[in-house]
This record gives sequence, C-alpha cells and structure tokens, in this order.
Amino acid sequence: MNSIDLLEIAAAIVALLIAIIGHEIMHGWVAYKYGDHTAKSQGRLSINPIIHIDLFGSILVPLMTYFIPMLLGASSGFLFGWAKPVPVNTYTVIRNGGYNAAMQVSLAGIVYNVFLATLSSTLLLSLAQPTEADGLAYIFSYLFIMKLLLINVILAVFNLLPIPGFDGAHFIAYLSLKYKIHAVAEFFAKAEPYGMIVIIIILVTPLKIPLVMWPIEAVLHLLLN
Repeated sequence: MNSIDLLEIAAAIVALLIAIIGHEIMHGWVAYKYGDHTAKSQGRLSINPIIHIDLFGSILVPLMTYFIPMLLGASSGFLFGWAKPVPVNTYTVIRNGGYNAAMQVSLAGIVYNVFLATLSSTLLLSLAQPTEADGLAYIFSYLFIMKLLLINVILAVFNLLPIPGFDGAHFIAYLSLKYKIHAVAEFFAKAEPYGMIVIIIILVTPLKIPLVMWPIEAVLHLLLN
C-alpha cells in the first residue's frame, strides 16, 4: 500500500464522517426549529464525532463494504454507513408544525447530503486532476472532495429509497398520514424492524445495480456535466 492509497483511505474516512454526522444533526436541527429540544438537550446537535459514531454503521459496515476490499488489494468497494440516529420527538414536531414539519425533518438529512454533493461537484470541476508532481496536501484535498461528492450522493440516493426506518419511508409515512391514508403509515411502522435486512439484501445482491448504482451514476453525471 503506497502513500496515495493511505491518502485515499484517510479522505474517505473524513468525508464519510462529515456526510453521516451532518445528516443526523440536520434532522435534530430542523426538529428543534419546530420546538423539539430532545436532540439539543442530549447534546446531539454537537459536531463532536465521538457522540455520533455507531459501532456497526460508522465502523463495521464501511469496513466491510469499502476498506477491507481495498486493503486486500481489490479496487475500492461500495462505501456506505450511518451515524447514530439523532433523537426526535415526532409528536412535538407534528403538534407545532403538522405533518409538513415532520416531512421536513425526514428530508433534512437528504437535503444536507444533496447540498454537500452539489458543492463538492462545483469544487471538483474547478480543480485540476492531481499528478505525481503535486504535493500530498493537494492530492488529499482532491481525493477528499471527490469522496465527499460520491459519499453524499450515495447517502442521498439510499435514503430516498422507501426502505422501512429510512428517511424516504418516513417521508411517505407522514405524507400518507397527512392525507389520512393510515394503512401506508401502519405498514412502514410494522416493517421498520426489518429495514436493516432489506439494506443487507440490497447491498449483497444484484438489486444494488438498478436500485442504487444506476441512480447514483445518473446523479453524478448530472452534477459533473
């Protein structure tokens, strides 16, 4: 493993933490705007990464999907992960802002990821691709911006999928409640314990290609062209 490989790993780690921690903080921040002080009172609106890191989602899953294949000499894998969910008192949010507020809380993390992806793509297009003559600082910066773009697109696409327990499903559930279609919300509530199983199935089967890879490629093409 050479220095460029190490820089790529470091850039991916930093980019992943910024993407997943900011995603969760945004949920709590928007909920706070609607009178829910749960996340703030528990210190979960802090940018301190230690209080947000989840052993499984922030460490083990990224290792399994990206870093282990890379360390074994294969091309880098599919980087995916998450931070500890920021606690939100949905009843308070709905009481103060209705189901529209709950939908805003659901989409807050995705909006954050889309913003970072758009900013990263703009920066990336303005930078020259590094060469061996460039210093390590420039190479790291380029790799970091590239990873930040890719990771935020991956997170936005994944969270838009209507997977129980994820943002897309929460949005659909609150939207259905707004229009009094209670059966849809009840379905997602009952299916939420199985959301992780759905994620694993998607990641390890060919379903990953049409559900995740094609949308990611489409968004990247849009942002970089």
